Amino acid sequence: MIKKADIALFLIILIFGIIISFVSLFGNSEGDKVKIAVDGQLFGVYDINTDQTIEVEQNNHINHITIKDGMVSMSYSDCANQVCVHSEAISMTKDSIVCLPNKVMIEIIAENQGGDVDVISG
Repeated sequence: MIKKADIALFLIILIFGIIISFVSLFGNSEGDKVKIAVDGQLFGVYDINTDQTIEVEQNNHINHITIKDGMVSMSYSDCANQVCVHSEAISMTKDSIVCLPNKVMIEIIAENQGGDVDVISG
């Protein structure tokens, strides 16, 4: 037998799920920096509005990352599968391109993601 409390709990969980889905799908924004990491270590942070090609050469592997017109793409990689090269260009926060064989990760970040102060103690 279904009680009113069961229906209320179901509706609360349903609404909570819809809110999380909405934030997950539409919570990203245009980023202003490109963060490149190689083998888990920061390689560099670049301005997304400055057109340039960055060559990442490490551990006998080469990747070329192209920043053009506010979009970022992997234009060349010497990896075997070429999944990273065929990925679409990215420009929004939460977007990333990863070259797993060469351990190169590109992600879009926003310079100010909600302020500089986390906690104030007294």
